[in-house]
Amino acid sequence: METAQREKYRQQADMLANKAKKKFKHLKKRFARQNISVFRLYDWDIPEIRAVVDWYDGHLVVGEYTRRQSTPEWLPMMGTAVADALSVPKEKLHLKERKAGKQEGKRYKRLAKTNAKIVMSERDLDFIINPYDYVDTGLFSDHRNTRVMVREMAEGKKFLNLYCYTGSFTCYAAKGGAASSTSVDRAETATSWTQENLTLNGLDSKAHEVIQLHTPDFLKMAKQEGRTWNLAVVDPPSYSTTSSTGDAFDIAKDHPWLLEAVVAVMEPGGTIFFSTNHQNFSPMLDELKIRSAEEITHKTIPEDYISKRKQIHRCWKIEI
Repeated sequence: METAQREKYRQQADMLANKAKKKFKHLKKRFARQNISVFRLYDWDIPEIRAVVDWYDGHLVVGEYTRRQSTPEWLPMMGTAVADALSVPKEKLHLKERKAGKQEGKRYKRLAKTNAKIVMSERDLDFIINPYDYVDTGLFSDHRNTRVMVREMAEGKKFLNLYCYTGSFTCYAAKGGAASSTSVDRAETATSWTQENLTLNGLDSKAHEVIQLHTPDFLKMAKQEGRTWNLAVVDPPSYSTTSSTGDAFDIAKDHPWLLEAVVAVMEPGGTIFFSTNHQNFSPMLDELKIRSAEEITHKTIPEDYISKRKQIHRCWKIEI
């Protein structure tokens, strides 16, 4: 690497480390009081520093939003600088390349096979994370406010969690007194992880079923069987492809038929929380047979995820 480029990277690393350390000092006591172990320290706040930094109770996950101009030296330099600034040992620093576009759908692509299980706290619940084996760690902390909303509505409800990933919404609903829950994901990794999180929190029971199935197939089956729910979370990947059929899913154009299928298994008076992290999403909800649809994004994004550059997600509350 050329001397000028190395110096530029060193300056960027110092800027990133200073910004992350300042944010950490600002947030750590407040989140400690709430028993929140996982929070964001930086997300591409400086245009030329295309990094994202997350704190996991002594572990650091540092990612780069890669592009063609990315070089292999940049991310390790950024990660090392932030780890040094926060006194995080090398073995607890995890570097991730985040590729833009349709590759985002590869949620479960393995990077390693440590099968590590590290427990993190979020308020009065615990969740297993694995910062080694996948790009995503097992907990999307940007939805911690949304999870509270679900919990507050869950008492006595039949809860449906589609694209459930590791079941954090399910644990919140169960903790909030849901009469039953159904968690659906096509990945065995996700359904096993969901079951483990339920067990970890003492919430595993026959009332909380976990189903490994592609969501459209599940909705079709549920409709045929006459099953219904009155509280649901729908948080699909932006893009995905079914390997067996080659069917591609694109949230931007496919969300109307997906939500129509969800509405078809909801009871009158029920509520759907629908979310996406697609950065150029335009909702098409007008044709849905619903009572109302309100965008609640400003209520669901926590303070550590508020960014001038982008919204980490968008979220709607849909009343049936």
